[in-house]
Amino acid sequence: MPSSVLWVDGYHNKTRRKKERRTNVRQTGEKMKTLMVFDFDHTVIDDNSDTWVIRCLPGQTLPDSVKNSYRKGHWTEFMGQVMNYIGEQQISPDRVRSVMETIPFTAGMTDLLTFISEHKSTIDCIVISDSNTMFIDWILHASGFKAAVDQVFTNPARFNELGHMEVRGHHSHDCDRCPVNLCKRKVLEVYLSEQSDGGVEYERVFYAGDGGNDLCPTSCLRGRDVVMPRKGYTLEKLLARLEQREDKASLRAKVVAWSSGTDILEELKGSMQSYNT
Repeated sequence: MPSSVLWVDGYHNKTRRKKERRTNVRQTGEKMKTLMVFDFDHTVIDDNSDTWVIRCLPGQTLPDSVKNSYRKGHWTEFMGQVMNYIGEQQISPDRVRSVMETIPFTAGMTDLLTFISEHKSTIDCIVISDSNTMFIDWILHASGFKAAVDQVFTNPARFNELGHMEVRGHHSHDCDRCPVNLCKRKVLEVYLSEQSDGGVEYERVFYAGDGGNDLCPTSCLRGRDVVMPRKGYTLEKLLARLEQREDKASLRAKVVAWSSGTDILEELKGSMQSYNT
């Protein structure tokens, strides 16, 4: 049998199994699961973690030699140089952590994360961010919200033997719309596929973000999913342009802008009530 036929048969069998699982859940009265996907900087927190870390320096600024080393599309590489410079200034890991733990959460976000924490049986929550593992872990741990998040997909970071933080790219990819170190669409697609293979299907996916690198993952959302751009930020403007085009095939999800975590919480609650009644 030709491989193309095998692939098509496999695809249809997988699609049929998904539909059967969804039907079985409805018939047994089980609650359908929701997936909440967050960007981190300027979404969960109300600032940029990569620039906030500069506050641990005595003068709270970088020298021009470091600033001018940035290359477009290579932000993570640049942050590696920033953290190396911070280490060279004898700034201890504990000092870096204490500064990062002071970063403010976006208004209403703690209420949203509390709600998610209290409904883990029906809500899965992941973070896809261009920050790094240490910053996000510190911030979530200090705030008591680490348990709300099931998985974090970001750039790996660690302190080396000199006490300098090293940051690596999350993965390699072939997407020409995203930074070289992270394609959020690829991360989300792989996550959804792995969850499906494990028998987990989502009635609805919510994606909340603010930046240009949050546009790519919206292309893999379905018509019943919701993309939530932060009002006044880049993602909202990019989505508005897509909605104005005649060909809207790349954007199927409902668009609901937000200005606080409370807006996201109300949309999430309303959605859950609609398909669990």
